[in-house]
Amino acid sequence: MRLRNVPGSREYIEASPYAIKNPEDLKGKWRDIFNKNADAPLYVEIGTGKGQFISKHAIDNPDITYIGIEKFSSVIIRAIDKAENLELKNLKFIRFDAEYIENIFAKNEVDKIYLNFSDPWPKDRHAKRRLTSSNYLSKYNNILTPSGTIEFKTDNRSLFDFSVEQAKESGWNIDMITYDLHNSPYCEGNIMTEYEERFSSLGVPINKMILSR
Repeated sequence: MRLRNVPGSREYIEASPYAIKNPEDLKGKWRDIFNKNADAPLYVEIGTGKGQFISKHAIDNPDITYIGIEKFSSVIIRAIDKAENLELKNLKFIRFDAEYIENIFAKNEVDKIYLNFSDPWPKDRHAKRRLTSSNYLSKYNNILTPSGTIEFKTDNRSLFDFSVEQAKESGWNIDMITYDLHNSPYCEGNIMTEYEERFSSLGVPINKMILSR
């Protein structure tokens, strides 16, 4: 369970150069803060957790700009710590609720969205809150470039089945799908989150799909 209140976490975030304080002001101008050219890819992870996944990607791909979004202060400070210790120049974080993601990214601004082990919101009445619901897929459609993609991983089969149906109903292409990532041809080059490491070590199958227009 995530701790939502850690004393001093918000002050820590405010003081860090790796945390963006007013993301709405950067809508359409994200590459400017990294001194990247207009063609530099911009990848966003929604629900970045403690930052292992996105930090490893940033290390391996210095020419790509990465933004990690996490709404819990107590979690994102761990991710910020990692980036600061690694002195990563192509990674920033936002403490933000993804419900309002269209307020901080312009149309066609994002090249890829990562959704890793998102909250399943198991009750039917909360289905619209799932990050792979048609509600959110519509938001992603607006901010992704025409060739942009979504990569989604989860150990929750019910959430995955729901997500597959939502993608189909919303008119997305499923370019890749597997119900057991770590025993599939798609595992090569896979970067794991902390959560993924823990549950895959217990033999829990990891589901993954990649979506495009």
